[in-house]
Amino acid sequence: MSRRGHRPSQAPASRPRFWGRHPVIAALANPERTVRRIWGTREALAALGPLPNTIPVTFADAADLGRLVPSDAPHQGLVAEVDPLEDIWLGDLLEQGAGDRRPLLVLDQVTDPHNVGAVLRSAAAFDALGIVTQDRHAPPESGALARSASGALETVPWVRVVNLARALEEIAEASYWRIGLTGAGSVTLAEALGPPKVCLVLGAEGEGMRQNTEAHCDQLARLPISPKVESLNVSNAAAIALYAVATSAAA
Repeated sequence: MSRRGHRPSQAPASRPRFWGRHPVIAALANPERTVRRIWGTREALAALGPLPNTIPVTFADAADLGRLVPSDAPHQGLVAEVDPLEDIWLGDLLEQGAGDRRPLLVLDQVTDPHNVGAVLRSAAAFDALGIVTQDRHAPPESGALARSASGALETVPWVRVVNLARALEEIAEASYWRIGLTGAGSVTLAEALGPPKVCLVLGAEGEGMRQNTEAHCDQLARLPISPKVESLNVSNAAAIALYAVATSAAA
């Protein structure tokens, strides 16, 4: 995967801490992730098997681990301190997807780390090309996000851009059909899907997509949900939309 280059050296206080078996194991398995330190119970560490000698390991009981992470975080006996992943160029990601029809996801000001983590997990499940967010209006890598992603943070490319509208223009130039999901869409998502490669654009729950983001979509579409429900959580909407794209491609 082509990367933009190394971030400046991170001070320990700014390094995210991941907790739980899936996020820690996925971080260790990712050759592009630098794991700086691991804390764990003897049982949990034994289950990991041999670890690189370059990673300091500290044995700790559950109570000590609980003090390293937010209150009530389900650490499962493992905590890891890591460096954030290096940045990815949008152009590099689009080049990777030039030869296939994997969908791309764009999130417009989705700031909740649990939602972004859940979207990453769905993106991994349905083999999406990656996700794109605006750098200023998206959460940083964190333990909560990694936990919600359940390992997908390490496998799904995540591009952060300065200008989302300009990114959508670049995505269109790469032959993607940009579908914005909104309850005000004139057609259903199934009706909007067709031969072109698909870029799904989703806004934050409540506010939805910004007007300028909608203006940079080729079509606005809705999910056919019951009028008893005003809207879906963005991570649920993303999962349903990715399923629709997958079934459409297989038809």
